[in-house]
Amino acid sequence: MNVSTGQTLTCPQKQYQINDRCCPMCPAGGRVYADCTESRSTDCKPCPEGTFMDHPTSRPVCYNCKSCDEGSGLKMKTSCTIVSDTVCEPLEGFYCSDSRKDDCVEARKHRRCKPGEYIREHGTSSTDTVCSICSDGTFSNGTFPSCQKHTQCESKGRELLRPGTETEDAQCGGLLLHRTVLINFVVVVMSLFSVLLVCYLNHGQSQNRNENVRHKYILEII
Repeated sequence: MNVSTGQTLTCPQKQYQINDRCCPMCPAGGRVYADCTESRSTDCKPCPEGTFMDHPTSRPVCYNCKSCDEGSGLKMKTSCTIVSDTVCEPLEGFYCSDSRKDDCVEARKHRRCKPGEYIREHGTSSTDTVCSICSDGTFSNGTFPSCQKHTQCESKGRELLRPGTETEDAQCGGLLLHRTVLINFVVVVMSLFSVLLVCYLNHGQSQNRNENVRHKYILEII
């Protein structure tokens, strides 16, 4: 220990001043139980359970270990020891918004992309989710890693019931093939009916001519 001789006392590193003397600090993991005297050095005691001291100290009381509050989006990464405090990290779905060295002090929940946006970058333990807006002709419900193109109903042979938006896909109806087949069937039937009608009329006119010829022949004979 160092004792003052009337001049201003300056204690060396890892010592602290008590009245007119310099006492050795207690090492990390301990606390001062009794200051040094002329006949003995500083009396140190280990930090009790639930407390710590991470550097040489002159304090008579160790620091309380902190807890990682799940309600704040934190969980324990490393438990507290007598020489180090508890180390926290973000819960799943959260990212660290304030950190000190390896310890997370504050966490925030990852952003959720809105309908019409896609997840450009997934959130991590240290970064938030990055969202981007869908371009024209595409859609997303907010959970897609990329925007999806609207279904082209006509190209699939289906009727378009509702155009797509930035949040929903296009809604298609029944197959257009059925309607086309029905129309073609009606056209064929009408064509056949027309042909049969023309044939019937031509046949009737032919019979009338034959009758007229026969009557004329009989009259000539008479």
